[in-house]
Amino acid sequence: MQIVLHQTQHQIGDFKQIFQDLKLVISNPVGAHQVSLFPELYLLGYPLQDLVLQKDFIERYLENLNSFEEWLKSQKENSKHTVLVGGLHYQFDEDELPLTIENVIYECVPGQGLRKLYTKCLLPNYDIFDEEKYFTPGSRAAVIERHGHRIGLLICEDMWFSSTHDIDPIKLLDQLCGKTGAIDLIINLSASPYFLGKDEKREQRAKALAQHFGAPFAYVNRVGGEDEILFDGQSFVTNGEKIWSAKKFEEDILTLEKPDFEGERKELNPNERIENSWESLFKAELHFQKKSLPILTPWGEEQCEEVIEALCFGLQEYAEKCGFKKFLVALSGGIDSGLVLYLAKLALKPGQELEAIYMPSQYSSSLSTQLAQELCDNLGIPLRHFPIKFLHSTIGQEFSRQINSPLTGLADENIQSRLRGAILYGRSNQTGAMVINTSNKSELAVGYSTLYGDSVGAVSLLGDLYKSQVYDLARHLVKTRGGLPMAYIERPPSAELRENQQDSQSLPPYEKLDAILEGLLSYRLSQKKLQGIGFNGDEVAKVYGLYTKSEYKRNQFCPIIKVKAKSFGFGYRMPITKKS
Repeated sequence: MQIVLHQTQHQIGDFKQIFQDLKLVISNPVGAHQVSLFPELYLLGYPLQDLVLQKDFIERYLENLNSFEEWLKSQKENSKHTVLVGGLHYQFDEDELPLTIENVIYECVPGQGLRKLYTKCLLPNYDIFDEEKYFTPGSRAAVIERHGHRIGLLICEDMWFSSTHDIDPIKLLDQLCGKTGAIDLIINLSASPYFLGKDEKREQRAKALAQHFGAPFAYVNRVGGEDEILFDGQSFVTNGEKIWSAKKFEEDILTLEKPDFEGERKELNPNERIENSWESLFKAELHFQKKSLPILTPWGEEQCEEVIEALCFGLQEYAEKCGFKKFLVALSGGIDSGLVLYLAKLALKPGQELEAIYMPSQYSSSLSTQLAQELCDNLGIPLRHFPIKFLHSTIGQEFSRQINSPLTGLADENIQSRLRGAILYGRSNQTGAMVINTSNKSELAVGYSTLYGDSVGAVSLLGDLYKSQVYDLARHLVKTRGGLPMAYIERPPSAELRENQQDSQSLPPYEKLDAILEGLLSYRLSQKKLQGIGFNGDEVAKVYGLYTKSEYKRNQFCPIIKVKAKSFGFGYRMPITKKS
């Protein structure tokens, strides 16, 4: 029996293309007995959020689903080909409002129509997931017999038991197998969001389940970027020992003969059952040193390459689905904007355009001007110069004249940043270019940015990277690709909004700051615990104070491409008006 994993890439709600592609697979005759697998919620896309409640969306889905089923019934029966897809199953009340919404596996049966086989049991409700808000859970295991093989069915989270759930789908499958006999294959239809290291977690868990059941495990995942969430694909089949994998961040089809199980059967370790749940998912990625303070665990070359690939993929997915072919970056001569420009250049496709704009003030150094030009020359990117010195001076004079209150201190610094934001979006309006934000996770965490100034942009590339990791990535690019002047890395970081300004005047050194923030944002370390492992109490209190008071800025920030287990954005929800 052949297993075919269709690692697909579709825009949410693109029913015409989704069903058209499915029809092509079903219409294509197969010589051998074959099981074709499509991802979780393939028929609609994921995550759907409130779309599942929107009447127009429901009607369009059901119209396309019913039309597809009629087409299926008109096709010639083919017992050699089993096609399993993820979709939604609705039941309505007397007012035609959704009574239940189930996340299901459908079998597409030519000559008969659609057959609902299984309903997802575990509805994740942590971080970016809120499936309990929308879906009705299943409570039964399912085993089907096809082509002389017994196949156990699971959907995404069902392979991960957690103490947050009342039932364990693996135990349910165990019990069913105990009554009806062993299974020959386990399949999992997934829409599993990406973060760094997620593929390894999936494979380890799948191997453990293959060894538990004594059967190979087939896992199919979708590909795509939905706002800030990435889906990496990396579908695979494991026989308990070996792994056969599809591509990463690319649409792909993986075809292979069902492998025989290899190795010894093993019972699941109960302690592994919560590995993907909120209790253990958000681990503080800190490297503890013997005679000095903990630091963020540095990224190696392989991790840097994966993050670069993820960010470039995420940028393109967001831009293409929003209809942009031009990009605009505000270049400052600092490491963050320099790295964003470099990544945007790496992501660029034929027919797309990238432009940088440099807006120096009276406080901008000659080195910043030099570095901005040098980087653009190296990358072959046009650079526009738009000094703000005169605008800054004029608006300062007008404040004194019209309001009788001169701009000084923070107000004077922020007005420079907001002038740049206005110019940036003026240029965006002229060219139709998408503005890429240049803030990093450290700045977002402590509010070290200006609302409607340097915080502007349609999407953030670095919003899930601490400053230390910005440097990791920059050093890696210098080493592997060149083009990024070393002075970007070597110069002290500065916003250049006042004379001789440096970040270190307002914040602890980034090596310390990032470690403290990682402890706080992973939900693992309190202020007291951070002091207990050696951090200065006053610095910890200062960082915590800045972090808690900056919620209103993060609440208005653009989508952040997610590459970590715990990120700001959709999966991070805090009240703004809380007592600090």
